Formats: sequence, C-alpha cells, structure tokens
Amino acid sequence: MSEAVDYLDKSKSLMEERGKTYDNSNKERSMAATVKAFNAITGNSLTESEGWEFMLILKQVRQFSNPDFHRDSAEDSVAYSALLAESLEKEGESQKSY
Repeated sequence: MSEAVDYLDKSKSLMEERGKTYDNSNKERSMAATVKAFNAITGNSLTESEGWEFMLILKQVRQFSNPDFHRDSAEDSVAYSALLAESLEKEGESQKSY
C-alpha cells in the first residue's frame, strides 16, 4: 500500500519523465501551448490554470467512475494539483502591481 509521500515522489518522477519526452525541459510544461492552441481553435480564453484544473477534474472523474482503484488517475491527480498550484501562483504574481 502506498503512502502519501510515495504519490508525491511518483508524481515528481512522472513530471520529469513527461518533460523529457514532450518538451525537453525535465518538467511538464505542455499546458501553456495546449491552452493557446485550444483557445485559437475554439475562440475561448482558458488560462493555463484552468487547463490544469480541467485535467485534474478529468482524472478525478475517471477515478470515481469505476469502483476499483486506478493508480494512474491517482498519480496524475497529485501531479496536476501541484502544476495547478504553481500556475495559480504564477498568474497571481503577474497580476500584482508593485
């Protein structure tokens, strides 16, 4: 049985792996480009944070749509929560006037 810190560790390694695979940054940084493309196609104005929130909701819906535990959804939920927090902080910093 995994403990909370195990999910944190696994999520960190997943983000690093996806960063290497998808954007050569060693971090998961695909959401800004994804949201930009989505907005261009749909005419919407989603923020990066809203993109991460969407993915978090997707993983949670998948987790609860089946009575069995789904490890991938649990691990990704932890990662997406951290990426959402980072994105919200970044957006909040860009809103500050000094």
